[in-house]
Amino acid sequence: MQFLKLQFRPGLNTDSTSYTNEGGWRDGDKIRFREGFPESIGGWEKLTSSTFLGTCRSLHPWVSLSGTQYIGVGTHLKFYVNRGAGFFDITPIRATTSAGDVTFSATDGSATIEVSDTGHGALTGDFVTFSDAVSLGGVVTADVLNAEHQLTRIVDANTYEIEVSVAANASDTGDGGAATVGEYQINTGLDSSVVGSGWGADPWSAGGWSDPATTTVPGAQLRVWSQDNFGEDLLMNTHDGGIYYWDQSSGLNARAVELSSLAGSESAPTVAKKILVSDRDRHVIAFGCDGEFTSGTQDPLLIRFSDQENLTEWRSLPDTTAGSLRIGSGSEIMTAIETKQQVLVFTDVSLHTMQYLGPPFTFGLTEIATGTSIIGQNAAVAVNDTVFWMGSGDFYMFDGTVRNLPCPVSDRVFDDLNITQADKVIAGSNSDFSEIWWFYPCSQSSECSRYVVYDYGQDLWHFGVLDRTAWIPRGVFGYPIAAAPDNHLYYHEIGVNDGSTNPPSAISSYAESSEFDLGDGYQFMFVNKIIPDVTFRGSEETPRATITLTARNFPGSPLGDTAGGTVSRTATVPVEQFTEQQHVRLRGRSMRFRIEADQYNTAWKLGSPRLGVRPDGRK
Repeated sequence: MQFLKLQFRPGLNTDSTSYTNEGGWRDGDKIRFREGFPESIGGWEKLTSSTFLGTCRSLHPWVSLSGTQYIGVGTHLKFYVNRGAGFFDITPIRATTSAGDVTFSATDGSATIEVSDTGHGALTGDFVTFSDAVSLGGVVTADVLNAEHQLTRIVDANTYEIEVSVAANASDTGDGGAATVGEYQINTGLDSSVVGSGWGADPWSAGGWSDPATTTVPGAQLRVWSQDNFGEDLLMNTHDGGIYYWDQSSGLNARAVELSSLAGSESAPTVAKKILVSDRDRHVIAFGCDGEFTSGTQDPLLIRFSDQENLTEWRSLPDTTAGSLRIGSGSEIMTAIETKQQVLVFTDVSLHTMQYLGPPFTFGLTEIATGTSIIGQNAAVAVNDTVFWMGSGDFYMFDGTVRNLPCPVSDRVFDDLNITQADKVIAGSNSDFSEIWWFYPCSQSSECSRYVVYDYGQDLWHFGVLDRTAWIPRGVFGYPIAAAPDNHLYYHEIGVNDGSTNPPSAISSYAESSEFDLGDGYQFMFVNKIIPDVTFRGSEETPRATITLTARNFPGSPLGDTAGGTVSRTATVPVEQFTEQQHVRLRGRSMRFRIEADQYNTAWKLGSPRLGVRPDGRK
């Protein structure tokens, strides 16, 4: 009897065949590799029990001058500022009616109220807040009407419907009085991308029956926000939409306002694809925006920047550093990412660096690559001066030059990507483990449901299943924070459990190897025992993991017998002790190894287990 020591190459590889990847790992979920060995990832728990409305696709943390921590939270329905346990709605206001412009009509026995407001400009799903309305005469009182409501149906350009908390009765025959005021929040956006421009491409009720779609309809694209802080205040922009500003000193009950509406605002852009603040030189930069002399007419390749240290002065005058640049290649700016030294600007066909030059030119543009792609606005992330991003079929990095990242799991990712929802792809860094995470919608889902990770410290990859729609790295809050489709924010890499349930539940994790030869590749071998090598440091109580071996005779033959056992920790002092061995009975030429755990309070790391093997004939 001899012992076969199992040591596998770190990282997952699914692009090669199982035998070609002999000695490596082929599959896994909720794992990472440290010092060459697989282990379960950290857990997550809710930042707060409070929730927000809509799907969050943008998070931005910052700290005020007084030390208060904030997170900007942009969803397809609203924009919030998180402080402590609360989400505060600061969604900008689009329009406010004059007193008496709004009237109501109720139907006996129905909670549906018809609202009349000439040229309301609203979409289904928008929000409106009424004030100064009076009772309709029955159970639909002033308190029922004077609240925030979400529009449930657009009847026509002058009429829409809302649902109230009570069903009207026969006495509700009034119209709400002559003093009612309606305050409309900016149009909501889509929660899913719409591909094409034919019938059905616009939001419901946006056009007439059988009319073709038009990209100019508000809310007719996936709602993605960009945001950045200017000092202790916040700037935000809806992709291909308005630019807004929130003054922190006004308090959490104050709403964001249009940048162009601020006192002293001069020629500020009113529409853009993305906005950011250049930290090095303190300019506000708008990408794919309207021009200084063509307000409201968006140029998808135009870049404008404000005067230094001044977010309201955008005129290109001799005594300002405000100005503009226009990219000459491509059809639109896709996104922009700031590093410590420069800003990378992506178009649909090229990549450019934007660097601060100082007076008189302020900024300069240099094309550094053509033929590259980026799959979505949020698919890139910067780590110091290196930028990583997902393209349309490849991964890339920029560290002074643009390079393809060889990815041994690319077929697994891109063959399973729901390309119609590719705009939802998000990238985030997990610096404690030198990892870049991309969350993407798989072919069976319209929402981000899977992830792929590049470990740039060890140059390896792994993947798994997890639904996250926005991500910010560890920094202000001490842990990475992610948004989930359940309308919660989560701390990550905290504990070892899934905190989305109450009480928290176990995280299921596993790693499975490619097949490996037991002997010389032709010799049948008999396996009679496993000597496990697992540590459960970080676990509580009595953690356990399951090890499974599966035998095979030839690459093209079916998998054969399976055997294995459970490894349990029995003591932790003075040295961690666990199951000594598991007896098995397996015969084959090659074998797969799998370790998995799905127990509460369990973290595991695999070492170098041994198999007891002996020759068993050639037939």
